[in-house]
Amino acid sequence: MSLLKISGTKIVNEQGNEIVLRGAGLGGWMNMENFISGYPGCEYQIREALAETIGEEKSEFFFDKFLEYFFQDEDAAFFKSLGLNCIRLPFNYRHFEDDMNPRVLKESGFKHLDRVINLCAKHGIYTILDLHTAPGGQNTDWHADHGSHIANFWNHKDFQDRVLWLWTELAKHYKDNKWIAGYNPLNEPTDSKHTRLIAFYNQVHTAIRAVDPDHAIFFDANTFASDFSHFGDAHKNWDNTGYSIHDYTTFGFPAAPQDYVGSAEQQRRLRRSYEKKREWMDERGLCVWNGEWGPVYARKSYDGDATDAINRRRYHVLKDQLEIYNKDKLSWSIWLYKDIGFQGMVFISPETPYMTRFADFLAKKHRLAVDAWGADDAAVRDVYQPLQDHVLEEIPERFRNIYPAPVWKFSERITRISRNILISEFLVKEWAEHFVGLDEAALDALAASFQYSNCLKRDELNSILTENAAAVQAEGQ
Repeated sequence: MSLLKISGTKIVNEQGNEIVLRGAGLGGWMNMENFISGYPGCEYQIREALAETIGEEKSEFFFDKFLEYFFQDEDAAFFKSLGLNCIRLPFNYRHFEDDMNPRVLKESGFKHLDRVINLCAKHGIYTILDLHTAPGGQNTDWHADHGSHIANFWNHKDFQDRVLWLWTELAKHYKDNKWIAGYNPLNEPTDSKHTRLIAFYNQVHTAIRAVDPDHAIFFDANTFASDFSHFGDAHKNWDNTGYSIHDYTTFGFPAAPQDYVGSAEQQRRLRRSYEKKREWMDERGLCVWNGEWGPVYARKSYDGDATDAINRRRYHVLKDQLEIYNKDKLSWSIWLYKDIGFQGMVFISPETPYMTRFADFLAKKHRLAVDAWGADDAAVRDVYQPLQDHVLEEIPERFRNIYPAPVWKFSERITRISRNILISEFLVKEWAEHFVGLDEAALDALAASFQYSNCLKRDELNSILTENAAAVQAEGQ
């Protein structure tokens, strides 16, 4: 065990030896996401709906057991067995303060975060703390848990001040823990002016350093961790700091521009997208960390006979991305470790109480394409096309590309707002009604569906990651 720090382009230990972090994100845990655990909308909406439906006490019992079962000693042991050495821990600010009682620390927030950090340490796994959700929403997407497409974190100073306060509290709590590889203060920001983000990073760096001078800090690029082009010389104000990209490729998703076959042109596009994201760091000799990446996978229940062929192409994408990363000795965190079957290294068995109880509801969610992540809108495309046509007819072209374009394309902006915010809102109470009449034993069984012993493994994905870890270790990486 050694405290890690940033030295030039590298992450190094206390002896100055380079350490390459390879691991996964524990998405869907302390920051729940709809496609990961099967609910509609945002986390705050389902928590409110469940409390209204079955009562505050039972609701809190279920969510606490969910957090307990989602990652335990067996998960850490399995993760370590793959040759991986780091887990990024996304968490929601709501675990540590309430909107109606701001800046009053909820000590209960540390209960599960401490537990998992300690479990990982026991198995020789570093962790990176990732504030995935900030007051007001630091980005325009569902995982910022604000129920809107407006990132109001950038419009209200008090939201930003609350995060400065929270990181001060977190740094106080974790400053002496050497198993924490670093702090990731803000996940996937979308500041439309590009300047407020840099001002905030100056402030949060100062706030953390006032308490903890030693841990590394990882700053995400703007526009969903893809764009450092407006950062200029801002890095000169930040010591012991690395810079995070999220290197997703459309070839790994249902809306891919073409089937991936690994052609020279496709590989060039993979490399170019990756190189463009890290260009600012390379020009200045700075450390790059790929905080998220990875394809999603087809499922026989939805994709039928095409499932295996689709997934072969997705694994091909994965391998080609790894080849690019290995040449740069890049540290990375694949998205993600555990879910209900779309992207996880392990996923909940269809035979569990949770999956059987929600089977029809999950099929409805898929058909309606109410989750933004990797959505297949084939069944409802005709419903939304007239709305797109209407906007095309009435709005001049020069006004159509609203930030965060081009990450949100014109058509995607319309469907994200109408499908993923409006329609999903109507499904929240329908999800909560599935819990009616259940006693604590039944609620415990639902939560325990997420336990490692009730999960299946995505063997080919895990084999690729294991073989890659072994190969790069043999090469001295």
